[in-house]
Amino acid sequence: MATGKGYGVLAGIVLAMGAGLASAAPAQAPGLKVLSQIEPGRWQLRETDSKTERTVCLSDPRILIQLHHGASQCSRFIVDNQDATGTVHYTCSGAGHGRTTISVETPRLIHVETQGLANGLPFESEIEARRLGGC
Repeated sequence: MATGKGYGVLAGIVLAMGAGLASAAPAQAPGLKVLSQIEPGRWQLRETDSKTERTVCLSDPRILIQLHHGASQCSRFIVDNQDATGTVHYTCSGAGHGRTTISVETPRLIHVETQGLANGLPFESEIEARRLGGC
């Protein structure tokens, strides 16, 4: 199930990053190996079920874990922790929960699959991200 709106989660990412939330350290996901494979920098994000693309400056790859919950303080549980893929389940008190899988093909090409509930509404997104260069 897609977000249904053309800008979906990508618009939310751009808004959160524009508001400075991307520079704030999200809640720690201790030891999620896949995050160390992702290079910070300017990234192009594209939802796979639409033509919507956004370019963002990704300074901290941990922001990819809870795309629909921004900088909310959430508890996290690592479900799968491999070098090239990782899955995290997170719960944000009063705001919902989600499950995100991040897969790294190369440090410059990743896939993010996320689903859950945000503000009482279900979401599901698949995003392909390509690193374009430095910010």
